[in-house]
Amino acid sequence: AVDRSGAVTPEAYAEALRTDTALACLQSANHEVGTEQPVAGVASVCRDAGVPLLVDAAQSLAWGPVEGDWSLLTASAHKWGGPSGVGLLVVRKGVRFAPQGPVDERESGRAAGFENIPAIVAAAASLRAVRAGAAQEAVRLRELTDRIRARVPRAVPDVEVVGDPVHRLPGVVTFSCLYVDGETLLHELDRAGFSVSSGSSCTSSTLVPSHVLKAMGVLSEGNVRVSLPPGTAEEDVERFLEVLPEAVSAVREKLGAPVAGPSAAVREDDALVVDSLGKRCPIPVIELAKVIGDVPVGGTVRVLSDDEAARLDIPAWCEMRGQEYVGEEPADRGSAYLVRRLS
Repeated sequence: AVDRSGAVTPEAYAEALRTDTALACLQSANHEVGTEQPVAGVASVCRDAGVPLLVDAAQSLAWGPVEGDWSLLTASAHKWGGPSGVGLLVVRKGVRFAPQGPVDERESGRAAGFENIPAIVAAAASLRAVRAGAAQEAVRLRELTDRIRARVPRAVPDVEVVGDPVHRLPGVVTFSCLYVDGETLLHELDRAGFSVSSGSSCTSSTLVPSHVLKAMGVLSEGNVRVSLPPGTAEEDVERFLEVLPEAVSAVREKLGAPVAGPSAAVREDDALVVDSLGKRCPIPVIELAKVIGDVPVGGTVRVLSDDEAARLDIPAWCEMRGQEYVGEEPADRGSAYLVRRLS
């Protein structure tokens, strides 16, 4: 499990290890929210338990070495501007390694086939070149991402900035906007000249929120991941911060959020019932926000929804707006999410 910042703890790994555990795995840093993981601490508990730790360092290796007594490390050259299709596997001396496929004398008996020597040399050379200026560029990009993290909540109401605020990758910042359709917001920003990505269910054909945001328990609707590659100009960040509020406002206006238009609520016993069955993120939360003021303090709203995102976004909305999330109940279709008004 991870906390709301997306970080694991060495203690959780220690509890999860069993006598028959063959391998433990951990990202050095998450590519969706930028949170850096306590690799050294996890590696220590794994070594004490006699379990090898495999670290996926694809997102962080360009910025510096991965600390700790890990056993194996993987990365991909395209992440630091090297040739696509070149992977890196580091096996620490003393680690037992048994190939799981046909082998021959190449790659020290660990893999069959002919190596692409030019691409391998290019991968190493590009990593060396990127790392030469990584420390200085990391300082500059951290200032720009900190600027985004600080100013987005001030410029855009009802926003949750996610990921660890300190232990994070230099160029990744992620936030989620209430009452916003992620796909529409991405199109609005694209028209303004910004290519960003999203972990929202409404940008996915599966209609399921990002498993990363789901594990963190944070808001998923209107999620935006901004990646600043090395060399990103300060002027581009400033223009993004100017464009974003207008883009979010335009999307919210199209969706009638949060109080415009008639609600789909009916009164049932002592609760107000919002029927959002068949409606996708962010409509269930918008309908909840429209009617929460119609119940007295202490009263409840029952939101019916068959959208997987509601399971994540309704509790997140409650935490952001100071209301109480009571829980989830089965319904004839989908689920019923109970919210108690506190203020």
